[in-house]
Amino acid sequence: MSDSDSDYEISLSLDTLKALQEFKLEEEERIKEFEELEQAAEAKFELTKEKREQGMDLFKEDWQLSQFWYSNNTAEVLARALLDGCDEDTYIAVVSAPSVYAAIKKIELNEKLPTKHIYLFEYDKRFEVMAGKDHFVYYDFAEPTIFRDDLKCKIDRLLIDPPFLNENCQTKSSLTAHSLLRYNMNSRDTKEKTKKSVERHRLISCTGERMKDIMKKAYPGIKVTSFLPEHANGLSNEFKCYADFEGKEWKFDERE
Repeated sequence: MSDSDSDYEISLSLDTLKALQEFKLEEEERIKEFEELEQAAEAKFELTKEKREQGMDLFKEDWQLSQFWYSNNTAEVLARALLDGCDEDTYIAVVSAPSVYAAIKKIELNEKLPTKHIYLFEYDKRFEVMAGKDHFVYYDFAEPTIFRDDLKCKIDRLLIDPPFLNENCQTKSSLTAHSLLRYNMNSRDTKEKTKKSVERHRLISCTGERMKDIMKKAYPGIKVTSFLPEHANGLSNEFKCYADFEGKEWKFDERE
C-alpha cells in the first residue's frame, strides 16, 4: 500500500466519523426539542405559534412505518377541502395523514376554524403533541375498528390514507371508514347540508394509482379526481386523489 492510499483511508475515516458525530448531535437536538414539546402537551399548553408554523418539520419521517409527508401545498389543499362549508356541528377525522392535520393547525393560526371537532387518527404516538390528548386517537389499521367508541358513526368529513399500497391495508382501512362515517357509503342515503348550505358528508383518500380498482370496490361512490397529490421528499409511486365529491379543489377525472 502506498502512502497516498493510506492517507486516503485515514481521511475517509475522519470524514465519516465527523458525519456520524454531526448526525448524532442533530438527533440529540431533535429528541431534546421533542421532549420539551411532550412536556408542554402534558401540561396542557398550546404549541407556540413558531412551532405550529414549523408543522411537519418537527417530525422526521419513519420509512419503516411508510411515513411520507405531503408537500405543504398538497396538505393545505386537502385540509381546505375538509374544512370547506363546515359548521360548528361538523365532525372531521384525518386518518394516517398527519401532514394534513398539521396544515389545519397552520390554517388556525390566521383563521378561525369552523369546527372544533377535528381528530387525528394515527399509529405514531408522537403526533399526540400536535393534536392534543382530546383530539388524538391511537389507530392501528391492523385492528381497523378498535378505537374510541364515541367517534364511531359520528364523522361527517373523512380523509383516510392507507399507509401501505397493498390490498390488505386498503381493505382494512375501508373498514375503519365504514365504522367512522355517519352516513352509509353503500346507499348514500342522505344529502344533508351544513348551515352554510354545503353537503355535510365528504370522503377523501390519497393512495397509489394501482389501488384504483380496490378503492372503488371498498368505497362505493368514490372516484378519481383531477388533483394530483405530491410528497415533500418525492415518491416513485404515482399517487391519485380519490373523493366522493367535486369542489373548489378538484373535479372528477372523466378519463378514469
